Amino acid sequence: MTAAICGATLLTGLLQGLQATSSQAGSPAKAPIGSRTAVLSIDSLSPRVPTKDATVTVSGTISNAGKTPITDAHVGVEIAPGGPFQSRSDMKAAAGHVGYTRQADGSEISGQTLGVPTIPSGSTVPYTLKIPVSALDLGDTGVYQFGVTLTGQDTVEPWQHVLGIQRTFLPWYADGESAKPTEMTYLWPLTDRSHIAARGDTDTAQSPIFLDDDLAKELAPGGRLDQMVQLAKQLPVTWVIDPDLLATVEAMLKSYRVAGPGADLTHTTPGTGTAVARQWLNSLKTAVAGAQVVALPFGDIDLASLAHHGKSVSGITSHVKDATVLGKSTVDTILGVQSTANVAWPEQGAIDPSIVSVARTGGMNRVIARSDTFPENDLSYTPTAARPLSGGVTGVVSDASLSTAFSGDMLHEQNANLAVQSFVAQTLLITMQAPERQRSLVVAPQRMPTVSQAQAMAEAIATTDSSPWTQSVYFDAAATAHPDARASHRVPSSSAYPSSLRKQELPTDAFEQLGVTQKSLNDFVVILTIKDRVTVPFGNAMLRAMSTEWRGDPKGAEGYRNAIGGYLYDLISAVHILPKSTLTLSGRSGTIPVTVKNDLGQPVTGLVLQLRSGTNIRLEISNPDQPITIDGGHTRTLKFQTKANANGTVRITAQLYTQNATGRAFPGTPVQFDVKITKVTDLVMLIIAAGLLLLVLAGVRIYRQRKRQAADGDDGGSEDGSTGGTNNGDDGTGGRAGGTDPGQPGDAAGDTGRNAPERSPAGEKVDG
Repeated sequence: MTAAICGATLLTGLLQGLQATSSQAGSPAKAPIGSRTAVLSIDSLSPRVPTKDATVTVSGTISNAGKTPITDAHVGVEIAPGGPFQSRSDMKAAAGHVGYTRQADGSEISGQTLGVPTIPSGSTVPYTLKIPVSALDLGDTGVYQFGVTLTGQDTVEPWQHVLGIQRTFLPWYADGESAKPTEMTYLWPLTDRSHIAARGDTDTAQSPIFLDDDLAKELAPGGRLDQMVQLAKQLPVTWVIDPDLLATVEAMLKSYRVAGPGADLTHTTPGTGTAVARQWLNSLKTAVAGAQVVALPFGDIDLASLAHHGKSVSGITSHVKDATVLGKSTVDTILGVQSTANVAWPEQGAIDPSIVSVARTGGMNRVIARSDTFPENDLSYTPTAARPLSGGVTGVVSDASLSTAFSGDMLHEQNANLAVQSFVAQTLLITMQAPERQRSLVVAPQRMPTVSQAQAMAEAIATTDSSPWTQSVYFDAAATAHPDARASHRVPSSSAYPSSLRKQELPTDAFEQLGVTQKSLNDFVVILTIKDRVTVPFGNAMLRAMSTEWRGDPKGAEGYRNAIGGYLYDLISAVHILPKSTLTLSGRSGTIPVTVKNDLGQPVTGLVLQLRSGTNIRLEISNPDQPITIDGGHTRTLKFQTKANANGTVRITAQLYTQNATGRAFPGTPVQFDVKITKVTDLVMLIIAAGLLLLVLAGVRIYRQRKRQAADGDDGGSEDGSTGGTNNGDDGTGGRAGGTDPGQPGDAAGDTGRNAPERSPAGEKVDG
């Protein structure tokens, strides 16, 4: 009985062993479940580029994802069979494998293992393994798959087998290799969202209000922008800078104010970032000294949104050229460099003919594209980045895989380590695709890397720069490199533009709203004597409203546009006609006074105040158009001569115009009021004249009677006892309402300050 049991047990063990062997020899697509029992990480690998006499040190963690303990385990390493990878697609496929198979991953290198204690279910233990490079048996130059495995057993599968694997890539450059090094250009972006509110303090000075004080945290030691400068100051990178960021930091060097909660601009607090802004700007100036600096269009305007939704809006595309010119002057002035400003960088390097056209119109004849959105011929190697496009534009096609290598979560130590190792390995594989052909590549990462992403990028650049198969060059060298005739030069069609990016674009109504705002601004500034106080901050705000950084925040973009329009409306309303109540005209003629108030902090000129009668037959205005100039914070009153032809009420409209009455209406609100005419009619005048004539005749008669009586010697009173008194009734002149001097048309009342009354008194009368 005992022998039978032992025989059965032995048979069971042999069958399980055969099953395990069969599983290990299976295809990569059918990896055994057991090889996923343990989860391994590779948190560090040093050196990243080993030499023949070096020792590779790899460390990480092992986690038991099974339901039973792992026992009798050890860590080992494998080099995948078949030698180095022959293509980048093979590398990508290897990175996507799940589970272990001997066919794909190879066998454990003998003698290079590390024992691991029992790992309970759900537990994690660290490991560190050191392997001499000589034990890896690396041959030809190239990229090898390097795997770390855990071999052991558990109660579910109680025999020795691979329980988990983690892979990475090991670049190996053999002695005596003579491949032509690949030229590498690394773009290092410094961009951020807008922090300056569309509304400034007043129009008296260009003193912006900040929406928040978050930029101070970014600039402070350890902040994102601080780390971007510190990490790259010793790296061979081409700095790509949004000039708006520099302008914002420069504004922080002086005392600045920050909006209250909910972007409340009426309750501001002092900003706290002056010191860190000065320190950061000084560090940046030192870092960019001697390096190439690319100045993006001011505000990093969204070229794709503008090309797809703004071209049909009158005047919008002109902002691209303005942004290009302003961008260069801002960067050159603040950093003291001569920047490159003819470079367009659409979001994620996605282009189509309309984007290229807008870039060319804006003075940018170099467009940074990306290979995953650019059609490529079936080449066995990665071609040079520069591609001649139509219209004298050069497409600089960045490598998609290298450019997106650090776009994921780099906070996890393993993610960052594997991303760096893959980046370095890919550059070697690219070189060895065509070792006799020198090529020039560009790496254009995401616009706003996090601190962890930037740290991984910096390590990858530093490692690659020190390798023998690459040499670092600036952007100009990449853009002017001799293009590969076999590479595609065809710009993708509009239909090929990624729909995911199109959904993030600013809509057409956004550009229409900005177009209306720009037209109102143009009409307004012609009256200003110090135009820069308004045109500069508003011009900058318009460019910020078209920024690429609004992608993913449509509500924020809409709110910013609304704020621009609201601020402009308030400035326009600061120059306005004071309201008037109903006036009374008691006579055939008179003058109507109209007052204009200027609440701006500067004089306005070039305005015409126009008065129009709703019924010219009843009331005529002899001088309806009068030029007017008003000092800042003052009012001025103009008088308009009128002539009444009939009684009744007439509606009068007062409107400000620019230049002259035939020019454009000032974008303010016209004022309307009524004039009530109660003039004396011709019939009444005739009766009064007849009465006066009778009085004169009566007086003559009385005079003659008295004279006759005196001649007759009669010393008594008159015959009828009359005293000859005069009539004290109405003199028939009709009087002058208010008893004031009518003055001359256009005469101004004395200037008043900001506390001048806003409305004329009730029952006001027209000067007679």
